Amino acid sequence: MPAFSTPDPSQIAQATSTLADVKEYLRGDPPVTDALPLLEPLLDKDTGVPVLLGDILRDAARLASDQSGRPETDEIRLIIDGLREAAQEATDWHVLHWDLSRLHQHFAHSATPQHER
Repeated sequence: MPAFSTPDPSQIAQATSTLADVKEYLRGDPPVTDALPLLEPLLDKDTGVPVLLGDILRDAARLASDQSGRPETDEIRLIIDGLREAAQEATDWHVLHWDLSRLHQHFAHSATPQHER
């Protein structure tokens, strides 16, 4: 297994700050065709935020389970279960990739001049 460097909390803060920038940009009502290139990597079915967040939450649940000591308390079990449920929900959002593809097709089609349709 390759060795990975430990992410620094400031790197995580930068990533979430970038996501906040995207949110603010979208609130400014840009053309959809300008926004789609930003959304595509975020919602990629293999490497997008939903998949990554699901994996992160699953790993956090595993760590909490492995390191909580035995026997686990009811509170720890509830937290671990919550992390696992949230992981599944986040991963389920990977289907947004297909919605984004359809949106892209719609706007590409809508941009076609009427006489070419």
